[in-house]
Formats: sequence, C-alpha cells, structure tokens
Amino acid sequence: MASLDEDFPRGGTGKKAETKAKPVRHHTEVDNLFQTHEPAETKKRKGEKRNEGKNVAKKQKTSKEETLKLNAAAKVEILHLKSLKVGTLVLGCIKEVTDFEVMVSLPSGLMGYLAISNISDSYTKMVREQLDSDTEEIFSLPDLFSPGMLLRCSVVRLNITKKGTVSIQLSINPKEVNKGLTTSCLSAGMILSGCVDSVEDHGYLVDIGVSGTKAFLPKQAATDQPIPKELKVGQCVVSLLEEVKNEGRVIRLSTCPRSVAQSYADIKHGWTLTNLLPGLLVKAQIKKVTIHGLILEFLSSFSGMVDFMHMEPSCSYNEGDEVKACVLYLEPSSRLLGLSLRGHLLQPGGDLAQVTSERIGEVLEGCKMTSLHHYSGAILELPDSTQVFVHRNHMKEPKDPFNMNRVMAKAEHTCRIMDYSTMEQMHYVSLRMSVIKSPFFRYHDIHPGQVVEGTVINLNPSGMTVKLTEHIRGMVPKTHLSDIILKNPERKYTEGMKVKCRVLAVDPQRKSLTLTRKKALVESSLPLFLSFADARPGRISHGHIICVKDFGCIVRFYGDVKGLVPVRELSTELVIVPEKMFFVGQVVKAKVLNCDLAKEKLLLSFKAVAGGDTEAPPKPQFDFEIGKKVEARLVAKVLGALEVAILPEEVPALLPISHLSDHVSNCPLLFEALQEGDTISNLACVNHNKQHITLTKKPVLRASMEDGPVAREFSDVKVGMQLIGWIKNIMPYGVFVEFPCGLVGLAPKSAMSDKFISDTTGPFQLGQTVGAKVTNLDEEKGRFLVSLKVSEVMAPEGDAQARLLQGLLERRAVADMMANKEDSELHQQLSVVTLGQRLKLSVEQVKEDESVSLVCDDLKGATVLATKHHSMGVKVSPGQKVNAVVLHVDPLSTQVHVSLLPKLVAKRKSVEEGAKYTARVQHADKDFAVISLGDTAQLTVVQTTNNLNDSFRFETEKLLPGRFLAVSVTDPSCEDLEGLPLVEWDSKVQRGAAADQAGPRGTGRHRYGDLVKGKVKAVRPTCVQVELEGGATGSVHVSEVQDGACLGTFPTSAVKLGSEVTARVIGGREACSHRYLPFSHPNFTYFIPELSLLPSKLQEDVVLEPVKRSLKEELMTYQVGQKVTCFVSKYYPEKKCLEVTISPSLTGTVDILSMVTDPKDLKHPEKLYKLGQAVGANVVQVSLKPLRLSLSLTDVPKLENGSVTVGIVQSVQPQVGLGVRLPLGAKGTVAVVDLLDSYKRDPLQAFSKGQLVRCCVLSEKSGQWQLSLRPSRLSPDKPSVVKDPEVRSAGGLTPGQILRGYVKSVGEHGVFIRLSTNITGRAQFQHATKYFSSPDVFAKHVPVNTLLTTKVLHVDTQNEQVDLSLLSGDTGKADLLPESLGLPLRLLGEEKEKYDAKRKRKSSESQPEPVEKPAKKKKGKKEKTEDIDSGVEVYFREEEDGGVGIEEKSNPPKQGKPAAAPARLQVSGGFSWDAALSTLKPASATPEGDDSSEGEEEQGQRQKKTRHERHTEKRQAEKALSERETELMDPALRPQDAGSFERLLLASPDSSLLWLQYMAFHLQATQIEQARAVAERALKTISFREEQEKLNVWVALLNLENLYGSEESLKKAFERALQFCEPMPVYQQLADIYAKSGKTKEAENLYKKIVKRFRQEKAVWLSYASFLLQQGQSDACSALLQRALNSLPAKENVDVIAKFAQLEFRYGDVEKGKVMLDKVLSSYPKRTDLWSVFIDLMVKHGSQKEIRALFDRVIHLSVAVKRIKFFFKRYLEYEKKNGTPESIQAVKEKALEYVENKATEAAS
Repeated sequence: MASLDEDFPRGGTGKKAETKAKPVRHHTEVDNLFQTHEPAETKKRKGEKRNEGKNVAKKQKTSKEETLKLNAAAKVEILHLKSLKVGTLVLGCIKEVTDFEVMVSLPSGLMGYLAISNISDSYTKMVREQLDSDTEEIFSLPDLFSPGMLLRCSVVRLNITKKGTVSIQLSINPKEVNKGLTTSCLSAGMILSGCVDSVEDHGYLVDIGVSGTKAFLPKQAATDQPIPKELKVGQCVVSLLEEVKNEGRVIRLSTCPRSVAQSYADIKHGWTLTNLLPGLLVKAQIKKVTIHGLILEFLSSFSGMVDFMHMEPSCSYNEGDEVKACVLYLEPSSRLLGLSLRGHLLQPGGDLAQVTSERIGEVLEGCKMTSLHHYSGAILELPDSTQVFVHRNHMKEPKDPFNMNRVMAKAEHTCRIMDYSTMEQMHYVSLRMSVIKSPFFRYHDIHPGQVVEGTVINLNPSGMTVKLTEHIRGMVPKTHLSDIILKNPERKYTEGMKVKCRVLAVDPQRKSLTLTRKKALVESSLPLFLSFADARPGRISHGHIICVKDFGCIVRFYGDVKGLVPVRELSTELVIVPEKMFFVGQVVKAKVLNCDLAKEKLLLSFKAVAGGDTEAPPKPQFDFEIGKKVEARLVAKVLGALEVAILPEEVPALLPISHLSDHVSNCPLLFEALQEGDTISNLACVNHNKQHITLTKKPVLRASMEDGPVAREFSDVKVGMQLIGWIKNIMPYGVFVEFPCGLVGLAPKSAMSDKFISDTTGPFQLGQTVGAKVTNLDEEKGRFLVSLKVSEVMAPEGDAQARLLQGLLERRAVADMMANKEDSELHQQLSVVTLGQRLKLSVEQVKEDESVSLVCDDLKGATVLATKHHSMGVKVSPGQKVNAVVLHVDPLSTQVHVSLLPKLVAKRKSVEEGAKYTARVQHADKDFAVISLGDTAQLTVVQTTNNLNDSFRFETEKLLPGRFLAVSVTDPSCEDLEGLPLVEWDSKVQRGAAADQAGPRGTGRHRYGDLVKGKVKAVRPTCVQVELEGGATGSVHVSEVQDGACLGTFPTSAVKLGSEVTARVIGGREACSHRYLPFSHPNFTYFIPELSLLPSKLQEDVVLEPVKRSLKEELMTYQVGQKVTCFVSKYYPEKKCLEVTISPSLTGTVDILSMVTDPKDLKHPEKLYKLGQAVGANVVQVSLKPLRLSLSLTDVPKLENGSVTVGIVQSVQPQVGLGVRLPLGAKGTVAVVDLLDSYKRDPLQAFSKGQLVRCCVLSEKSGQWQLSLRPSRLSPDKPSVVKDPEVRSAGGLTPGQILRGYVKSVGEHGVFIRLSTNITGRAQFQHATKYFSSPDVFAKHVPVNTLLTTKVLHVDTQNEQVDLSLLSGDTGKADLLPESLGLPLRLLGEEKEKYDAKRKRKSSESQPEPVEKPAKKKKGKKEKTEDIDSGVEVYFREEEDGGVGIEEKSNPPKQGKPAAAPARLQVSGGFSWDAALSTLKPASATPEGDDSSEGEEEQGQRQKKTRHERHTEKRQAEKALSERETELMDPALRPQDAGSFERLLLASPDSSLLWLQYMAFHLQATQIEQARAVAERALKTISFREEQEKLNVWVALLNLENLYGSEESLKKAFERALQFCEPMPVYQQLADIYAKSGKTKEAENLYKKIVKRFRQEKAVWLSYASFLLQQGQSDACSALLQRALNSLPAKENVDVIAKFAQLEFRYGDVEKGKVMLDKVLSSYPKRTDLWSVFIDLMVKHGSQKEIRALFDRVIHLSVAVKRIKFFFKRYLEYEKKNGTPESIQAVKEKALEYVENKATEAAS
C-alpha cells in the first residue's frame, strides 16, 4: 500500500509535493532501498493522529496496522548468512593470522576467510616468483596483517564444506573492493583502500583497483604516524585522496591518521550505490526508530539500517537526531545497506583492540533476557551485568522448530559463551542444551593423556577421524588404530561406531587433535609423562616408537615429550640392527635414565624394564583371595573409579563407582562425599588381573561371596546355579553379566525379564547388582547363558528389608561425610534434617508451575521447595509463615523437598504391628520412595523394587508420586529408620488417581449406596462426568441416566452441563483401564466412583445391595434370543463391527452383517447409528472364552431355506465359487452357476474379497449353507429375464435340449460341465471335438469355468448322470480346439467305414497266409481299441497307410543341428547332463528280439517274389545307400557309432564339442567308465594352447563325476582341474554344477570360499548373489552387497550395485531392485547407461504408471541433447505400443517443449 500511495497520491497537495520532489525521488528509486516507503508511513500516522480523539478503538487498530506495515516495508535485522551474496562489500576485523590464511570477523558474528591469493595482484605475482627463485625477499601474511586491523572486504565465494556448512571466502584485492570506482569518480577528500604495489625511492605505488589510474603515496605522508613503519608489497592501506591530476590518471594519497579519521563522505564526492564503500564515515539523520533498530538517511538520498547490536547501549535515539555512522556492509544487487553507531568503529586509528576473552566456554546460570528480536536473536544479561547476544539459531536445538513462547516463558536461562566478536565488542552465547552439556567446547579444553569417547566419522589412508563434539574432531593415525598394524581397518571400524581413545597431543592454535586406539596406551595404569617434569629418573611409562635408527629408537609419550633409547639400552642381548626388532608405532615400556629439563632431553631404557632393573621400590606382596575382606585408603578419583591402596600393604587397587553400593542412586553420592585420604572399610576382593585388583563394596555381592557358591573358573559353573553379579555391558541383543573372578555370562534379550523388552537399554544400568541363573553352557567356547527373570531367580528371605536399611544407612553416611568437610556449615545443618521432621518456614515465592519456594532460618543457603501437588489446596502468599513436613533431603544439590498438605502436617497417629494401610507415594527417586500411611500422618521409606532384578517396570507400575499401594506394618518404630515405621508392600501398584488435584479421594470417602451431590462437569454420548463435593470426579454411565430409555433417544442429552445433580454411588471404575468393579471386590483400593441418576435408585427408601458377581457371572445371565436395550459406543471400520454398551461393566459387539438388511447401507454403516443412541438388540452369542457378548440389531433370528440375507465375500475360488460369511457367524458358498440368471464369461471376475452381497439361502449341509445370487431368487416378485434357468434335477432335462454351463474339469474320461449346484454333465472326447487330442491339450485350451453351449445326449435319472455333446454339429458353435494346432481329424460315419474296409483289403493283399494268425491277434486288439476310440491308434493307422509301420513311427530318430557357437557345456543330442543314471536306457534295449524272430519265421516261409517286388526292393536299397552317403558327407550330422567319432576326432582333435558328444554317446549306453576314458583322452590330446577347449572338457568331467561318481572322485577331479586351468572359472563352474543339481549346501560353502579367495573379482560376487537370490535368501544377498563394496575398488561400486539390482529384478524382490537403482541414479544422474537398464527392467516388471514416471524423470536430466533424444524415442515407442493416442500426443508435446527450452537457452 505504501508504494501505491507513492505512485498514485491522493489529494491535490500531494501532487504538488510529488512534482517538486520528482528529481530527488528518481535518484532515490535507483540508489535507495528503504526511503520509498517512508511517505506512506508518515501519511498514515498523521491520519491516525487526526482521528485519535474520535474513535479510540479505531486508533488501536490502526496502530497495529502501522507496526505491520513498518515491519513489511523496512524489517530491521542483523546481517544473516542468507543475506550474503557474491559481490557483497563488508567491513571486517582480523581475528587470526596464519601462514596462508587470515580469519576475519564480520558483523553479526559471521566469520570469513581471506586466502593468500586474494590479497592483490602484485603480492600474488611476487609469491609465484618466489616459488621459482629465492632471490627476492617475501613477506608472509603475519608480516602484513595483525589481529585487530579493519579491512574492506568483498565476498568472492560461498563454499559448502564437507560438514555441510557455508565458508565465506573474502578478498581485499582493490579490483574487487573498488570495482565500482572509475577515474571520473575520483575526487579529493575521498577515503580509499588499496594495497602497496611497489616500493619506490620516494614513496609507494598503491593499487586502488581503478584501471588507468596510478596512486602515489609519499614516504613522508606514510611515516606521519605515531609509530612510523615501512610498508611492504601487498600491505593494505586506508588513505585520504589529497590530489587528483590529469583527469584522474594520477592521484596522491595520504595516510595521516588524523586526516583519515576526520574525513567524512560528502555529497560533493559523488558517492553512488554502485561505488559506496564499507568503512566510510557519514553524517546521518534518524528517520525511524523501531524496537529492532534505526533507519537512517545520509548523503541526502541514501537510506540504511542500524541493527540493535550496533547502537550505543548508553545512548537514546529519537527521530530527527543527527548522528555519526560507519558503513558496515553493502549488497548492491538487493540494495541492502547496514550502518553502525558504535564508538569503537568511529574512533580515529582504524584498528580495534584485540580482546582475548578467557570466558569462552564458560557456562553461566541465572541469565536474564533483556530484549528479544524475533528475526535476529536476543540480548541476555549475565549475573555480572554483562550484555551478551544469542543468535536465533542458538535459542533452539538444530532440528527443533523455533518456539518463541517457550523461550520467553523462562525467567532465567543457562547459557554457554561461544565466542567474542570484535566488530560488536560483545560475547556470543548459546542456549542449546547440547552445547551447554558438551564436555569439550574448544580444543583448549582437551589435554594430553585424557581418555575421551567419540564416534567414527570416516576411514582414510592416513588414519581414522573421530568426532568428539560437533566442533571438535580428532585423528587416529593409521599406526595407532590398534596394537598391531591393521591391513584392513574397515573390518574393525565402521562409521558411527563408538570408540574410546586417549589423547596423544593437542594443538589448539591449529585445531589439531591426535588420538590413539592402542589398548596398551588407553588402559595403561602407569604414570603418564605429560611434560618433561613428569619424566623423573627411575619412573616407567608406556610410550610408542616414532623412529627407529641405527643409533637407537625415539620414543614419544604425550604432547611433545619424547626421548632416545640408545642401542645399548634396547635389550639385555646385543642388538645389531634395531629395525629387525622394533617398528614404528610399537607400544613399549620405557624407564627414564636421565632427564634434562633445560634442554628437554630424555634418556630412556628398555633393558632396565625387561631386566627388572628399576629404582622404584618393589611392589608389596598381597595375598589375593576372592571375597577377602580388606580396608583401603582413597588415593585419587579418576574417571569412573576410585584409585585406592589396600591397607596395610599399600597395594594399589581399583574401586569402580558402580561397586560403591547395591543402589545405583547411592553410588554418585558416595563418590562425591569421599575425599582423598579417607579410609573405606567393608571392601572385598572381587577380581585380579594383570593390570590391577578390583574391589567391591556391594553388600549383596560380598554376602554371596561369603555364603553362597562362588564360581572361580568356568569349570565351576553348572546349569541351574544362582550367582550374584553386576551388569558389565549392554548390547542390542542382551546384557553381559560379570561375576567374581572375571567370569562373564550373557543374558539374551528374551531372558532379561518376564515382560516383553523392546529396548535393552531400559531395564538395567551399567554396574547394577543382579541375580542370575545359569541356563546354558558352551564348554567348547567357554561361554554360558544366564537368565535374569524374576520368576527364575529366587531372592532370600529378608533380602528386601536388608537392602532397604543398608541403602538408608549409606545415605546417612553421605550426609555425615558432607557435614565433616571444611566450610560445610550448610551440610552440617542438612545432616540433622530427617524425614518427617516438622519445620516452620516462610514463603518466598509462588512459581508459575504452582510450586512454592520457601525459606528456613536454620537452613540458610538451601533450596526448600514444595511441589505443586504438595501445596494444592493451601493458600499461600510471599512472606507467610507455614508449617511443613520434610519429605527428602538432597545433599548434593542442597535441596529440601517438603509438603504443606494438612493431612501430612497434622498430628501423627500411632500405628500397630500387623496393621494394614493404603499408602500413598509422596516422593520418589530411583531406588527409594517416601509414602504416607492412610490418614495417620505417618511417613516412612520403602524401596521402589523388592527384587534385585525387578527394575524393568511399565509406566503404570512405577512408584510415582500420587500412586497408591497396600502395606502392612512389621515394626511400628524401627531404630534403623530413626523411629519411622518399617512396612512391607506388595509389588503390584494400585493405579489410582495419579494426580490428586483436590485432596484425598480414597475408599473411605464414598461408599456403596451413598447419596452424593455434584456439578455436571462434562457430558459425553455414553457417560456424564460429575464433579463431587470435595473435588472428586464421578462418572455416570448412559444406562444410569433414565429409567426405560426409549429406543432411538439419547439419554445423556437430557443432562445439562453445569447443572447440580444428586446421584447414588453404585460402584467404582479404575482410572486407567476403566474396568468396572463394585466396592465389595477384594482388590478394590481406589477407583473413580460410578454413579447413577436413575430416579428409581435415588429414592431414599431404596436399599441397594452391593453387586458381588464377576463379569463372567453377569454374562451368564443373558440367553441367546433375549432382547436387550443397549447404547451405541463406537464403530470400528477395520473390524467392521459396532461396539455397544449395555451397563457400566458390560459391552457387546454387533457385526456389520447384523446391523443392516439393505446392501445400500453397507457402504456407510456408521451413519445408521449415532453415538449414545439407545437401540434394541437380540443376543446372538454368549462367549466365555473370550468374555464377549455378540448382538444383532436386525430381526433375523436365524437362517432358513429361502430367506434373503446379506453376506461378505471371504474367498474367490475357481473350483468352488464364492466363500461368503453370513450373519450370526454362519458361512456359505455360492456356486458359479448360481451367480447370474444369464451366464457370462469369467463370472468370478466381478467379485473380490470383502465385497458385500445379497444372497438367498438354498440349503444347508454339514453346517455349510448353499447360497444363490440369482436375481430371480433374490426378488421372485419382480419379473426378470432368465436366459439360463436353474437345473434342479436330472429329470428336468430331455435329450436334444440345448443349454449352457461352466467347465468343471477335464479328465481322462472327457470334459465335465457344471449344469447346476448338484448336477454335472460329461462330454466324452469324441463328443467334444472333431480332432484327436490328449486331455492335457484339451485342458490347456478349455480352462476351468469356461462358458460352453452343450446338447443333452442321454439322461440317467437314477444315477443323476447326463451325457452331453459339444460338437459344432450339435450346438451350432465353433469347435473348441483351433485348427491351427494341426491335430488329426477324427473319422466318423461312412468315412470311417470306408477307411477300415480299405485298410483290411491292403492288409490281406500284402501279408501271406502263415502270418494271418498273429495278424488276427493284432486286429482283435485294434477292434478293442476302436471301441474306446482313443484317437492315437487312428493316427498310427494313417501313418501305416503311408508305408511306415507302427514300431518305426513310435520311435523316430530325430537329429538336430548343433549350434554354431555353443555355450559352455551345451551338447546337442539326446543326452542331458541333468538326467540321472536311472533314466538312461541301454542301447541294447531295443525291440530287436521281436524283429529277429519274425524275420526268421518270414525267412522260413519265404516265397518267390514277383518282378515288381524285386524292382521295388532294388530302388529302396539304392535310395538307402544314397542317404547313407549323404549322412557321412554332412559335417553337421551327429555320428551314430564309436567308429564315426574316431574318424571325426582324427580330423579335429582339439574340438571339445566332438569329445563331449563322444562322452554323451557312451553315457546314453550307460557306459560310465568309457565316458571317463574319453574325457581323459581328450585332456591329453587337446593342445595346451586351447585353454577354453580344455576347460570345457574339465567341466564335462566334473558334471560326470557329480552325476555318476562319488564325492571323492568329484573332489579329485576338481583338484586336478585347478592344477591345469585358471582357478576362478573352475570354482565358478563347480558352483554352478552344485546349484543346478540341487546341492545348495555344497554350492553355498563353495561360494563362500570363492568370494574369500577372489574378492577382487566382480564376477564372483555377482555369481554368489545370483545363487542366493535363486534360493530366496534376500537378506543374505544384501549383506553380500556390503561385503562386495568393501572388497572391490571404489570405482566399481556403482556398477556392482546396479548389477545387484538387476539380479533382484530377475530373481528377488522387484521393489528392492527399484530402490537400489533409484538410489544409485539419484547420486549419479548422468549415468545414462544405467537409466536405459532401469527402463528395460521397469518395462518388463513395472506398471504403466511407474514406467511413465521413470520416463518423465529421464527426459528432464541435464545430459547431452543426443542422449535425451534417444530417451524420447524410447518413450514414444513405448507409448505407441502400450499407450493411447492421448499419451502419444503428450510425449510429442514434451519433446517439443524440450526443444524450445534448449533453443531459448542457446539464444540467451
């Protein structure tokens, strides 16, 4: 709106103003960003002032609009990283200078980097010349720059680092900074910056970046400074332009500080937005004051903003004030201009004092926020009144959204100082908890020798990078990855792994951190040499060798401490070549012989350590024994343990923190309370290894070592043994439990608890004491499994009370030790405060969370706090005196938790032994809980768990404040509890009201039958909540609102919200699970009262008896068919059922089929009934297991024949039809013939699982209903066209009748057609088709449920059998089998008789008399065959007519041509390598015996042949001879005998194909040994140069041995093949043989050997992957891919992943293959070959939608046009084949659009 008002001003006066200011506005529009919005803002404010007195509400509204307009028009904020662009000019201050780079502090805490190549052209040229020759002196960056210098910089690059952050690259090259200046712009008085170009005799030539201008700086002007200094080439100077000569081609400069400081930019200098420079001083006028900063106007036409950090804190600013400002930054493209009013940038001198703040990294609490700026950050005030700034991004965690309300809600903040900005002279802090809690913030915080934990980031050739924090990373050199040199470190370390390291060296200046992973160094217990002062003579320490020379070894310790071990001190034996005994990186023990602190030289010895020569006193001897009681003196506190000395021997030992107590929460308290020099008693030895002795103070563990069985070694461990140990390590699959003597057992995830555990880190803590039961032993590996289940580990009697008293005793000991410390007056006062003590306190403050902070005169300095729940109902105000009772004292934080509740502050009532109470938890921590006993005002302490292992509890089972539990008093006044009662309690927590909001609401508050009054708090459809007097909340069930609720009404709607009601208590309901129970229930302790509003129950004379029956008993009162009134509760779409409630304790379910009768209502059944509606239902089923009541809302009591109902399709089965689920839990089936009145093809296609249908009940059989979906059955009254009527019996059919049916099956006896549910007809094959066909061929072309038209031939009413015909002559339809199959025709009628007569005549003419008898026998067989009409015999008869006998045709010799280039081991012929020996038939098993016998008979009875017969025989013989010659001349014809093979092998001895055919020839004759002999001959005959031919024979031999040999013979053949061939192909061939022959186990074992031996070969990984996928092992294939990527070169990764993905498409999961290829192509989008493969695979396996989406991705790639053209062609071809005309046109339009875009890009 502001810009609209400018362009189109309203009123006449506005126009005049616009005309006068037109030239000025034109200039402003070009060079200003903010000024254009000011006039509209001013007009708006004036309008608001004129209307101020008229309408106050309008004024407020307009004021809000003004603020919004201002923010939108000129949003003042700090300089953000997103605002920086290449070309931005900015003023910076040097923070740090290194040899090759300068770190520059920029405004708003940004950091830039100035490289050595971005100084000036002359300096870069000089550096390059220096690299070639050493004749000229070069000045390094520290000689040119110093911290605190102000620089005018230009942003040249914004680089993205490996961490994902932005690196700002700067330049001070005058050509970049002053690129907006020209010779015409130069005028005297301007302040310019430049770099010294050369040093002359009388001055310096300065490069100011203006082409054609030479700037001269006289030496006198340069030395006119307080401290004169010589300038160097490349040095940056800020100077005053004194004189301009020759139209700007020559200028003279001056660097006089006074002149430069007093020079301001003036209008006469002609500054514009394009040449304005940062660092210029200007005189400006304040135009607008906002809460986030100022808007200034300067040089008459410029506007800039000043953010809140660049305003002087002590000054106040008003509109119209004149101020001095400094230009901070300028972004020309967006016209963003920032200024500063800070004095340190306006003072003369030009440089800032570099402040080295020691507070960086300091954590401060109690910081208050003084101002909040939404888009920038906030200003905080530290406790010492120092102002600091927190950036907006550091007010939240990195991934959390910014929540301003959450930040402003806190009165005080905790922050950490991150840095000091010299530009703002202010500290920068962070509110991120991850930064505040970080143990290390800077490299200065880390010291050599320190043990740290980090995460592995990556592995590289030089070592491993470990991340300690977000900003601190360390390097583990390759030699320090392990105690030995690792050849494959990636096998041991993976990215993301947590590792523990020790710091070797740290250089904070270079931000370098060197770590070690050598176990000997990390776990070393020897003193560390952190400085030369630590290396005193006689001391021994671990170090590592960094150099091995002839004169000895150089050993390095930590930091810069290193020393020399001469050759004479290397070993007790003579060492000639040290390199042979020692290596770089080796960890050694070295003893200090001499140390020269002044020269920092060390003389060390290995010999003294090895020979035992040491000046250190001998270690005292200690008689170690497991369980031995000792005392120890605390020597030092280290990370995670206490270093102690066993008394009186002073033997060093270690006491871990977790071994200070059995209670985990007591361990840090004892660790903090113990001081060096304290004597610790009641210790026991638990383990002894080479490094140290481990002690324990755990009472339970000590007792078990004294009394129970102790397994000292693995042989002592027995199954069933119960041991006491502690948690050593927690892994995702379970926890490791350590026992005395160092034994460790594993408790699997399933054996950790009796409950289901999803996360193993939750149940137990490291060091926690547990009881374990041994469940399994692995004696070979020396490992055993244990169980931690509470049900399996028995706790001794009295163990819980003993642990309770011991834990409280330890806490009292902590309080006493803290009180005995010096300057611990507060702890002395806290030590006398006990549980249950009454105190008089003063209220200090009531906090926002309703907790109360109090003050006690006797506890000055302590924090006394009463939480919200312990001050509820007590009205307090600051300064008020109150009585309180102590609940808990925390000596570490000096906090005292108290309660102000009257029921706890009241006078205590005595308790008796054995009394039972309902106790309530008032305060709880990890191990102990404070409880109150009923209304006795007695407090006591109990443990949160009664068993060592019972630490895993659900949230509802934990002892949280407000929970109730049943206790019994065992000691009314226990001395160990300082007079408090000692109680026992059941581990089952009573889940009452967790938050007692308005006082107690126990079981004695409301009793059964009480009349209560209350106010309606909430009205819901199925219940009403009533707030009773006293604050308790009761519930009224919908069935208890009205007597005799009418059906269809909503009873709860009659109750008004907020009305006063009178109700009667009828029971109680658990608050969590809402289970209804009467007050008489034995387990009832605390429940929400269940009320009744029924008038019949509210009469005073009515006496209600408590309900004492269970839910099962209540269910038994209902009978099937009974009518009940219920109320709608909820509808479940997933289960398709309606839940209704009948009474407060009983609910029922209504199946969807029992809800509706009209299928139209089945789409949205939830709309039929509303929540809370009263409905009438019939009981359908009463189930006791599980307890459930099934109801029906329809009037269908049961299913009957002829009734119409609804059902849900459960299954679609082609052989059966539809499986339907019916109401009342019944099931039924619908046959295919009962689906429609008019049959159609694929009748089941219209139905799917879950579909709702109406059906008619036909009959019942064995509990299964037969149904019909015919419209004529569903609506018999409505007329309908029935094309295919029902066939109800066979008697209703007549011969010749035409009807349709569905194919049921095809068998050997014909085609069976389903005519009705119970009647199936048969069509024999001679009545089914006119062709001869086998049942398999017929079944292939006539599948099940094919709709056919048939003709009834014969009906057998007795057996219900119907004979049908499918012939086209009977039905008028086409034949079922197509003519294209080429099947022989079946002869029928006269044609068949003619054929038989002709055949008989020929037979009688050709055969002689003696043969007639056998012929008759055959004829009899044929006649029998004709009766069954098989069809095959006729085919043979036809062949006989052609002159070929049956025997000849039944086994014709077929020969195929061998392939030109056969693949490995593919032999053309009858033999198959996959065939078993049993399937082969010997060559002699041919019907020669029959032929020979017949020949003899014929020869004996031969008669004289006629002339014609002799001539025919002669022609046949000549023809046979010609064919034989042709066969012998055909090279492609396979030989038929051994002689033929031998002849061919003489011509081609190196042909593996011939040898393999020869082997196959013998195998067909079952001549195994001959085949082996042929293979051996082939191996000896084939030339050694023919490697592939030999390999083929070896593969054939392996196949032979695999099929017909033994494992031993196969193994020998394989080993021989490895000797004569390349190993890898042989391995792969054998693996393939195993896989093809079904030996998967052998194949998998062999593949494992292959990938281990040939891990660098890509082919073996792909073969193994193909095998795994074919076996269905997808997960194993994924793991194999990771192994392959780790083993193969990195350049092969993309191709390997792509190949694996293709295998997934072919053999595995298609979706997984899609994901793999998609990920690869997302990282390598220009791999068009992979895109093409992806498209091919998707075309074969994907859907059209996915294929089109893939094509759309490909055509938008940024690759060569030629490749995109190829993909467009493929896209178009695919659409032409599978798409529609619209989709084809869409592809063409996309191609046209692509061409146009490319043309546009080329033109631009």
